[in-house]
Amino acid sequence: MKTIFPINIFKHCATPFYYYDIDLLRATLQELKSCIKGVPYKVHYAVKANANPRILHEIKEAGLSIDCVSGGEIVAALAAGFKGDAIAFAGVGKTDHEIGLGVNHDIFCFNVESLPELEVINEIAATKGKVANIALRVNPNIDAHTHEYITTGLSENKFGINLEQLDKAVDKAMSMPDVNLIGLHFHIGSQLLDFKPYEMLCNRINELQDHFDARGISFKIINVGGGLGIDYDDPDGNPIPDFKGYFDTFKQHLKLRPGQELHFELGRSIVGQCGSLIARVLYVKNGTKRNFIIVDAGMTDLIRPALYQAHHVAENITSTSTETELYDIVGPICESSDKFASDEKLPSTHRGDLIALRSAGAYGEVMAMQYNCRNLPKSHFSHD
Repeated sequence: MKTIFPINIFKHCATPFYYYDIDLLRATLQELKSCIKGVPYKVHYAVKANANPRILHEIKEAGLSIDCVSGGEIVAALAAGFKGDAIAFAGVGKTDHEIGLGVNHDIFCFNVESLPELEVINEIAATKGKVANIALRVNPNIDAHTHEYITTGLSENKFGINLEQLDKAVDKAMSMPDVNLIGLHFHIGSQLLDFKPYEMLCNRINELQDHFDARGISFKIINVGGGLGIDYDDPDGNPIPDFKGYFDTFKQHLKLRPGQELHFELGRSIVGQCGSLIARVLYVKNGTKRNFIIVDAGMTDLIRPALYQAHHVAENITSTSTETELYDIVGPICESSDKFASDEKLPSTHRGDLIALRSAGAYGEVMAMQYNCRNLPKSHFSHD
């Protein structure tokens, strides 16, 4: 499914802005749902990938649950119509206010990242006369071989409870009167295209379940997080990620117990390919050795290239030239890292052309900021 840009409409829109292909989003959601039909799997959409209200509406209509990592995301999910019992709440630094918000709305589960957090949740639930469902986030010490900023499952990461502390955490949780331990939670990293780390995760979970079976302890749910990547290099060739291969990995390697549910927290793989950042060319600057396209979007609008050295395919969607040149695509921000691409091959480009930075539906608009006192980008949709 190739994204078609309505150029005639774009020419009259103030740039930069995000454009979302709703048909592609719906097709992605349909493919995901078809892959988990008939198995005890539940998918929580990770709001951190994109919290645009229209996107959340589509995801709610598709029947997914929700994964939040802040009180603000809980508020956004509730505003979009999600019920508390559809919300899982993760994060290493939950504040008392955020925990209270989750308890007040009877959220499905707190994914607990430390023993001190466990104690605070128990105390806050007690003050409200409630019992909070929790899952313990386990740090499985698995190297997902992804960028160091988005790996989350190694022992030196800040996330989760280390394996050697897990028995103590389980015993503590089970002794507390105002929390209900319903599961174990894992997450090993993001933008994973190789399923081998997931096989390793399955094996680790199988070992842990065997260990707790021997102790007479069982869990209602196992939550394996998310992390499934997308094809940033060929968004039109691979607009929908390999959901089948992803879910089949767990079907083949993870040994669920009778009545146990397997939960997932997918974000980027659902929304990544449906979004593009649209920028207008301000200037074409010919240097001694390099040619620069200077656009009106910057790292304030899409920070991934500056933060992760990420690459987004750039397309000149208005040029009709058959000649191509190599360009560096840069923004207007007063930082040398404000660069989207180097040596990008594009049709001959001129002032006023529109550039689409593809695969920007995840960690794009939601991470935008107002550095240099810039306005936040607006959003447009294919079904406006």
